[in-house]
Amino acid sequence: MKIIETQNISKIYIMGTTEVRALQSVSISIDKGEYVAFMGPSGSGKSTLMNIVGCLDTPSGGTYMLNNQLVSDMTENELAEVRNKEIGFVFQTFNLLPRATALENVALPLIYAGYPKSEREEMAMTALENVGLADRWHHRPNELSGGQRQRVAIARALVNNPSIILADEPTGNLDSKTSYDIMNLFQELHDKGNTIIMVTHEDDIAHYAHRIIRLRDGLVEWDRKNENISRSKPVAAH
Repeated sequence: MKIIETQNISKIYIMGTTEVRALQSVSISIDKGEYVAFMGPSGSGKSTLMNIVGCLDTPSGGTYMLNNQLVSDMTENELAEVRNKEIGFVFQTFNLLPRATALENVALPLIYAGYPKSEREEMAMTALENVGLADRWHHRPNELSGGQRQRVAIARALVNNPSIILADEPTGNLDSKTSYDIMNLFQELHDKGNTIIMVTHEDDIAHYAHRIIRLRDGLVEWDRKNENISRSKPVAAH
């Protein structure tokens, strides 16, 4: 079942008197349950494509179907609901509230979704258990390591049971060992049936995905199955 389908998506930014073509004509389709990496050098259009797929930005041309719905026909309220319930976002910078506990950070999307407090706390604790951080629920971000903060961010992305997890450079601020730990966690989430789309410029991180779409100059350079999927990697002790 196709969950994402773009046809000839383009994105043009006007910078003063200059036109910047971030995406030129991108057509991709992603099935439910796939694990896909958008790869490419800086300026290739991969983050722009992810922002459009995540309904954070709108294309200048072309069409985007999400779960068989034409995104351009959605109202602002419908788009907000999609971003809150259908898509879980994981960012390079974690985007956690510094004064909130891990549990409160994870429960945040559930406030917008209208869940009562007791249900929010139960669902947030389950999400923290799923990323191995239940014992740190009362810690604030500054009391957690970088890897633990990213696990909290992943738990927050999972808490609404979204149909898609979008991860933008999820290991960009982490050391090698922690990066592999986080990628192994994504693999476990994919094994449970989650659809995962990840943006990365790092080859070794992209090779955890089962399919790689490489972008260059706003176009799909190639799109193929990954024959050399990385699994748990031994990492030298620090």
